[in-house]
This record gives sequence, C-alpha cells and structure tokens, in this order.
Amino acid sequence: MVESEEKVLRLRKKKICRFCEAGEIYIDYKDEKKLGKFLTEQGKIIPRRVSGNCAMHQRQLTRAIKRARHLALLPFVAEAVK
Repeated sequence: MVESEEKVLRLRKKKICRFCEAGEIYIDYKDEKKLGKFLTEQGKIIPRRVSGNCAMHQRQLTRAIKRARHLALLPFVAEAVK
C-alpha cells in the first residue's frame, strides 16, 4: 500500500527543450559535440520523449545528424557494434 502511494506522489519533472531555452534558432550540422549528446552509444538518435526536445527542434536535430553522417562527421554505427 505504501509503494502505490509513493508512485502517485512522485511528480515527473517537465523536460524543457535545450535549444528553446538557449534561444537557438538553427542547429548546425557541423557542431559534432552538440549532436553527439543526442546519440546513443550505438549511434542511434535519442527520441524526443527521452531528450525533452520540442517537435520543431527534434526535426532540425534529426536533419542535422543525418547531414553530418553523410559528410562523415558522425558515424552511422558505433565502433563497438560493428
């Protein structure tokens, strides 16, 4: 009974889009360090519900990561997975 009450009382912290908070309009595909924060260890793009990005910035982020992959700035697959 105590466990179920604790689950109800636990509030989720609202995730805020990092790009909106910083006032960034454009996500640059050449910024490898920033884009790397939104990739898993396997090289997959972290989903919006996990990263907390807004829809607009998640779309821009996805495009930037894909562009960086095609220009060989970011790997398609991580080294450990190969």
